[in-house]
Amino acid sequence: MAEIIQERIEDRLPELEQLKRIGLFSHAEIKAIIKKASDLEYRIQRRALCKEDFINYVQYEINLLELIQRRRARIGYSFKKEEIESSIVHRVQGVFRRASAKWKDDVQLWLSYVVFCKKWATKPQLSKVFSAMLAIHSNKPALWIMAAKWEMEDRLSSESARQLFLRALRFHPQCPKLYQEYFRMELMHAEKLRKEKQEFEKAKMDVENLDYPEEILTGELARIIYKNSVSMIKGAEFHVSLLSIAQLFDFAKDLQREIYEDLQAMHTDDPHTWDYVARRELQIESQPGVEPPVTKQAKAEEVSRREERCCAVYEEAVKTLPTEAMWKCYISFCLERFAKKTNSQPLRGKRLERTTTAFRKAHELKLLPEFLYKQWVELLLHQDFLEEALQVAVAGTELFRNSVMMWQVKLQVLVKAKSPDVAMLFEEAFLCLKPQVCLPLWISWAEWSEGAKSREDTEAIYKKALLAVKGADSVTLKDKYLDWAYRSGGYKKARAVFKSLQESRPFSVDFFRKMIQFEKEQESCKMVNLREYYERALREFGSVDSDLWMDYIKEELTHPLGRPENCGQIHWRAMKMLQGESADAFVAKHALHQAGHL
Repeated sequence: MAEIIQERIEDRLPELEQLKRIGLFSHAEIKAIIKKASDLEYRIQRRALCKEDFINYVQYEINLLELIQRRRARIGYSFKKEEIESSIVHRVQGVFRRASAKWKDDVQLWLSYVVFCKKWATKPQLSKVFSAMLAIHSNKPALWIMAAKWEMEDRLSSESARQLFLRALRFHPQCPKLYQEYFRMELMHAEKLRKEKQEFEKAKMDVENLDYPEEILTGELARIIYKNSVSMIKGAEFHVSLLSIAQLFDFAKDLQREIYEDLQAMHTDDPHTWDYVARRELQIESQPGVEPPVTKQAKAEEVSRREERCCAVYEEAVKTLPTEAMWKCYISFCLERFAKKTNSQPLRGKRLERTTTAFRKAHELKLLPEFLYKQWVELLLHQDFLEEALQVAVAGTELFRNSVMMWQVKLQVLVKAKSPDVAMLFEEAFLCLKPQVCLPLWISWAEWSEGAKSREDTEAIYKKALLAVKGADSVTLKDKYLDWAYRSGGYKKARAVFKSLQESRPFSVDFFRKMIQFEKEQESCKMVNLREYYERALREFGSVDSDLWMDYIKEELTHPLGRPENCGQIHWRAMKMLQGESADAFVAKHALHQAGHL
């Protein structure tokens, strides 16, 4: 091994001599580079190879390249790059090749290799890296797309990009993203060629001898891709995505028209089709040839007319396709338009009426999804329609009696309406719902009680909740109970709650940290109590939480009644209990703390 390392260090000597001769590095710096390089070489030549050693090697060389660049810029010397930078780049590529051969499945390593080559290597070299990567990771469409985009945008090779897409589609004939990017690439290529041709024609140059294939200029290749893709990938959503791409290119009007007509013919029973057709009305001028509106009122009227046309399409859609999904599209559109800011009160009024009408119709047809009941109630509450909001919440709860969300919505309305039936409704909800999903309701009940009931009533709710909620969910409840106890009854009450819960596992670290913080906020902060809280916390989390041990040590050192002589014992216990990374973290933090106190 020593001979190999010596040989590789000797290979570096010409570039190091050049760095010294042209004044980029001093003699001492060159010696430091040789020492560091020897260490890095040793690590990547060992029998038991470690990926991190290769990464560290590469990172060091990249840092060196960047430092050389900065020093060149400072002294204005740009010669001898072949002898210096090219030599380093070649060496890094060799390291990357070894690493990627050893850890073939590590995509992140390959991507790091690509990033390095993009910045430092030549284009043919990067093409080879992409080829090697795709030979191993042919099952990842995103990598094919990355390689094809690079060929198209950086190497300006549309033919190479096309070949990559065609190869990718052989591996992934059902991948929508590949078809979308291939379609986009052919349209971009066509647009680029059309612009080039126009520039030549403007300059009155002869374009007949230049290679401008008519099938590319007219978008015929893109059309073939479109036809093939929709025969493989079914569904209006994919169809619409291709139409959206085609609309980015002005020359492709005929193709846009064809895709739009096919969409309507092939996917009449798909909500995405109707949704797209309806929203398209927003972009269509009301009366072609007429001057666009100038005043705010005229603009608002124009927007209102467009929205009415959209809704006319949606109304037809929900009659033709009376499904939950279609009503969802319609109502989502109405909510989006209502959320749009406008100073026109008539327009805002129309939007509100249209939205509430759509909600009502969908509800009557029993085609309103659960989550939309929540949005309906929130809309009504925002408009202060309390009575109607309560009716909707009651109806939603009747339809979805096993939904925690719907019970919360109903309770939200009752609380806002200051109803006397809130507590009774909480009880009713717990009878209807499974105990394991009720945590949000218990928390809501306790929070409501804190503002509306006595301290005794609120504590009774927390106690009932802790009897009903078991396992991991009870952790959140205990934290909230302790918080409430401190807010409502001060430290004495919080300590009493802590004592009552201290054997009721499981806990969070925060449960103990809260008590530590409450103690420290007292005028007479007692060290004996802090020790108790730390000891109980360490009983639960001492094997995983290095911060608890460090904070305990700091407390003994800084508290007026602390015992610094205890720190050694605490440190010994920590090292005995902590495992793996937690132990390493503790050692590092303890060393840092000691260094700060020297």
